[in-house]
Amino acid sequence: MQLQEKIYVFLCALFVVLIVVSNLVYQKFVYLPIFSIYTFELSVGAIFYPVTFLITNLISEFYGKEKAQFCVRLATSINILVLCIISFMGYLQATTWSKIDNNTFDSVFGAYSVSLFGSITASYTAQMIDIRLYLLIRKLTNNKYLFLRNLSSAISLFIDTSIVVIFVTVIGVVPYEQMISLIFNSYLFKLFFTIATTPIFYYVVYFIRSRN
Repeated sequence: MQLQEKIYVFLCALFVVLIVVSNLVYQKFVYLPIFSIYTFELSVGAIFYPVTFLITNLISEFYGKEKAQFCVRLATSINILVLCIISFMGYLQATTWSKIDNNTFDSVFGAYSVSLFGSITASYTAQMIDIRLYLLIRKLTNNKYLFLRNLSSAISLFIDTSIVVIFVTVIGVVPYEQMISLIFNSYLFKLFFTIATTPIFYYVVYFIRSRN
């Protein structure tokens, strides 16, 4: 296997892991202080989620639209598979001596199946828009202004954040009075993360190009 293929497989695997884990842990909401400047209130699932857009940007940059879209479709398929496995496990009755009883299991994973629809819809739509937008900006700028292509994710992230937060509010995971605040905090964090990791994006692009 060539190095370029290994990098692509690694990026796809990391993308799938981040998507699945983000969906599994989204029900926990935390305070996340940043340099004592601002404290975000957001789902733990949103903390590393912006990395997925950095990954699809990298794949779009070096491997093109088809392989980037394949990665997104693969993550969607794996999410559905995880849903089926968790649903089956939830259907089985816990033993009388199990430390995790049925109610505890359901309280942690019970809303996963319901929320997954909104999450998959939002993630799939936003990622596909991001891939097309990234490549469009690349074409319009004649392959210049790498930072601008990376920051284009901010538009897709807003779409994703809004859909997910509204959906989990409707199904009762988030109180209605927290919805606007959560959209604001989640998007602000993702925007901050995207800007802050732009130097990392530059470095990874340089690293991959130097290995060609």
